Amino acid sequence: MSVVFKKTSGLTEKETHYCPGCTHGIIHRLVGEVLEELDVLGETIGVAPVGCSVLAYDYFNCDMHEASHGRAPAVATGIKRVHPDKVVFTYQGDGDLASIGTAEIVHVAHRGEKITTIFVNNAIYGMTGGQMAPTTLIGQRATTAPLGRTAEHSGMPLRVSEMLATIDGAAYVERVSVDTPANIRKTKKAIKEAFQCQIDRKGFSIVEVLSTCPTNWGMTPIDSLKWLADNLIPYYPLGNFRRPGEVK
Repeated sequence: MSVVFKKTSGLTEKETHYCPGCTHGIIHRLVGEVLEELDVLGETIGVAPVGCSVLAYDYFNCDMHEASHGRAPAVATGIKRVHPDKVVFTYQGDGDLASIGTAEIVHVAHRGEKITTIFVNNAIYGMTGGQMAPTTLIGQRATTAPLGRTAEHSGMPLRVSEMLATIDGAAYVERVSVDTPANIRKTKKAIKEAFQCQIDRKGFSIVEVLSTCPTNWGMTPIDSLKWLADNLIPYYPLGNFRRPGEVK
């Protein structure tokens, strides 16, 4: 009997801790598939920060390192400089990367560090209880913004990909989504391009993945996918912002 579909060897057998309907699991699988297809699992070192992905070291079937909140890019920089022949990536949420870790991600891009970042943006702090993140939309409610975010009080939501695309050391920057099967396929393609950019030593690469948080959004998994499409994508448009050799 021919095998039509099987679990990627890029993931372990460990059951994930993510909430029902959370799309972290989809993103994990895509990263695992890409590392397997590029035949670099044995040469890969991932860095898991604090946040919903804090236990990612249990799920990815490669060497993993834990980092303090927001510091994954700095830790990954050290690992890559000591082991330049390894494939090094960080897997970070928006509360981690776009808030406490903003300086780290900006300067790792500025230096053109040859690492890859998978940036999961669900517009809210997930693990810590649903607080407002730098990416939370105007009007979106959070535990620290019960009436909804306002621009007057908190400024506009931060568009990380557009910001990083202005930095010369950022070789590959793309925003994708996992709300539909078609977008999931595009996400895998972008993740593979980002890792290939690192393998080819072109510079820093990042893929921003729009994701859901049904628990903290207070929605069903199905409703959260629709909310992502109707609200996140209009403010955070999908597409490529920079490829190696392009000047922005």
